[in-house]
Amino acid sequence: MRVLRWTGLALLALLLLGSLAACGGYLYLRGATLPQHEGELRLPGLESAVEVEREPSGVAHIRAASERDLFFALGAVHAQDRLWQMEFQRRAGAGRLSEVLGEATVEEDRFLRTWGFYRAAESAYESLGPDGKLAVDSYVAGVNAYLDSDPPLPVEFTLLGYEPEPWRPADVLVWAKMMSFDLSTNWDSELQRYRLLAEGLSEERIAELIPPYPEDATTVLGDEELQEVAASDGELAGALLAAGDSFPSGIEASNNWVVSGGRTASGEPLLANDPHLGLGAPSLWYLAHLESPTLEAVGATLPGLPAVVIGHNREIAWGVTNVGADVQDLYVLEERGEGYRHDGEVRPYGVREEVIEVAGGEPVRLEVRETVYGPVISDIEEDVPGARPLALRWTSLEPEDRTLEAFLGINRAQNWEEFNRALENYVAPSQNFVYADRAGNIGYVASGLLPIRAEGHTGLVPVPGTGEFDWEGYIPEDERPRAFNPEAGYIVTANNKVTPEGYPYDISFEWAEPYRADRITEMIEARDGLTVEDMVEIQQDQTSLLFRDFRPVLERLEPGSEEAARWREELLAWDGVAAPDSREAAAFAAFYAELARLPAAEVGEEYWDEPRYLLNALEEGDPNCEPATAAGCLRFASRALDRALERFGGDVPEWGEVHRATFPHSVLTNTPLARLSDREAAFGGDRSTPNVGPYDFEDFSMGNGPGYRQVVDLADLDASLYIHAPGQSGNLLSGNYADLLEMWRSGEYLPMRRSGYEVDSELVLVPGG
Repeated sequence: MRVLRWTGLALLALLLLGSLAACGGYLYLRGATLPQHEGELRLPGLESAVEVEREPSGVAHIRAASERDLFFALGAVHAQDRLWQMEFQRRAGAGRLSEVLGEATVEEDRFLRTWGFYRAAESAYESLGPDGKLAVDSYVAGVNAYLDSDPPLPVEFTLLGYEPEPWRPADVLVWAKMMSFDLSTNWDSELQRYRLLAEGLSEERIAELIPPYPEDATTVLGDEELQEVAASDGELAGALLAAGDSFPSGIEASNNWVVSGGRTASGEPLLANDPHLGLGAPSLWYLAHLESPTLEAVGATLPGLPAVVIGHNREIAWGVTNVGADVQDLYVLEERGEGYRHDGEVRPYGVREEVIEVAGGEPVRLEVRETVYGPVISDIEEDVPGARPLALRWTSLEPEDRTLEAFLGINRAQNWEEFNRALENYVAPSQNFVYADRAGNIGYVASGLLPIRAEGHTGLVPVPGTGEFDWEGYIPEDERPRAFNPEAGYIVTANNKVTPEGYPYDISFEWAEPYRADRITEMIEARDGLTVEDMVEIQQDQTSLLFRDFRPVLERLEPGSEEAARWREELLAWDGVAAPDSREAAAFAAFYAELARLPAAEVGEEYWDEPRYLLNALEEGDPNCEPATAAGCLRFASRALDRALERFGGDVPEWGEVHRATFPHSVLTNTPLARLSDREAAFGGDRSTPNVGPYDFEDFSMGNGPGYRQVVDLADLDASLYIHAPGQSGNLLSGNYADLLEMWRSGEYLPMRRSGYEVDSELVLVPGG
């Protein structure tokens, strides 16, 4: 999962500069008004009064007499603290950013309109049952009632010169679709392989550059018809990959684990979770405690959605990570006149017209072709003559989607059976759910629709869209990967391979490296009588197993300079803990980045972050080395160490000096207000550490990470912990805008309480206008 962030907003920057000049710059912000958090706020549509208490941290506790009023109040509270974020998210999902941001975002809107996120959200709403529609309708009513109360608007609206329009049900569900896009990235890896095939690389060579996981998964590219890919197809694939660069690159990272009472000091389970998504200001998450007579849950909510997504209720706790299931496929269409061949006949395209309104410019009209699979996504690239069109099949574009009802059911579930029943409604994105309850049980479910592919279709490369490679349905509910009270006494997921040998279905051939899962397992098995403090220690661990794998490479290097020789010895003596104050961590990060340049000429990318490819090349040799032997590759590695040290000008810094967790604002980044809106913090770790710290190989900045963390103690739920960053509020002048950042950075947590907390403000939402 990751937060959508946009770049290239030159027009917006000019608008902001003009607005700042007109209103006196920062002086204008000082006069801004914050939302009402005290006293009474009258909102028409409520049936009974609702109590909203906020802690000094801004954590919200909402108590209502019914679920209808509870979700109504959550909509109003989210809007109070995150209105601009919610506005940006719904406009992004609907492909309507250009209406307010101008020509700078037209290409992004074209992409999103072509895929059809908002149409899918509208369809999902219609497929909901009465329970789901009640939650959505109540939430929307709460947002709109707050908007009708003439509240102070966030400064972003004033700077852009417009007011938010009323909310609609699809505005709620479209962000769930965007999150699913964020966590379903197989389409771009298919394009990557498609491009490499077009450039003449063999199936076997691609398997070396992108090693299969696990090692004995020998089937990599299954379709003989596509072994000869035209150059025009490769050009199209490259153009579509470039279009995808308008969106942030994904990160296969999140951790969750659960430990049974047989391994804990209390005799009751412990559950931990830290999803790793895009970092931004404000946070993706909003901490809340929701309470009504029929539902009580506390944890992380998503502004724009009416549910606790990760957390616990009175009886159970749950956490999620991305399965990494392959739920997207690209189909190469065989065109015939005004249609395409499928199942032995020519089918006409369905065509829908999309009109993108552009602030300060002319409307942009586009026609989107639809097929039996879904939209023709290649039509966004019109300047690649001769390329065959590509259609997308994706579970999140299915007409029925009751995932929201799954989360509502989980919020209410009191036991394992009710938890599993709730997940029967789950569609996408496929998530690893870990579970624990106060009865002492632990469990695991791989959720969501998991496609069954035809024989010979691995899902790793586009296949002909003529019918023979169509999906054959979905894995039955009772055959999804699942575990309940396993003998080991714990369950760990970190985006690693889910299914055991012998499992009858191929969920994916692309899994995250097992480093984080291995380290978490190692730490769980190393001690008895686990406590909340132990869970925190595991969650904060920054021991790099990536370094462990590459340490033997350093042992075999022949340094090319005295400085390189000295740093080689420093690294060999290093314990591998990538702490923010570690200079060795900085040196190793730069060394690994330089190693990742090895196949640049062959793959057409500056960096190639495939550790198993690099390790194999350094052990066995590779055509990209000169000579193509292990010795030749080791000479490349020796030069890589020299280049790594040169990047720092001979003075290797502490890791946290250059490795900064960045929290950019959605649109104020790169404008005069960035110093007020953006945040950053020194951070440790690397892609392999449980406390993950991925970094850009160019500047070492960290745009993704564990923005939310929780540890739930089933022996004493009120002893549970959580934290997110940078803060609860999206209002630039609020004291809660970034007050949690330092706590998060330093490994501190907030108490996850339902009672006994300090009350900083009390607001009563009352019926009436």
